[in-house]
Amino acid sequence: MFLAFLLLYPLFQIGAMGAGDSKTLIMAGSFLKVQEFLIILAAAFVIGAVFSLFKLAAERNGRQRLFYLGTYVVETAKNRRFKVYGEELLQDQELYRSNKIHFTVPILFGAALRIGGLI
Repeated sequence: MFLAFLLLYPLFQIGAMGAGDSKTLIMAGSFLKVQEFLIILAAAFVIGAVFSLFKLAAERNGRQRLFYLGTYVVETAKNRRFKVYGEELLQDQELYRSNKIHFTVPILFGAALRIGGLI
């Protein structure tokens, strides 16, 4: 459980992962062996990446999102300080939500694949 917290808290702090997603993984980490947890975590991130690619294709905003990511990385490196990812998009709730996926679904699929013995 502590390992899950250590790995996920920085992602929560910068807004890359929601509180519910973090709590779901921390709870899973509380009753899984470390190796099992890391496998499910890795699977969830891979599945989440696939979901994100589909969302980028559906929204047709991949170029815009990659430009924003690049700008975020450059600003973070220049200022040597993290800020909340997408913070300036909060004024436009529709735009802010269009750039998110519900990560609990990839977590569920990762756990199901592991329990089912497919990974």
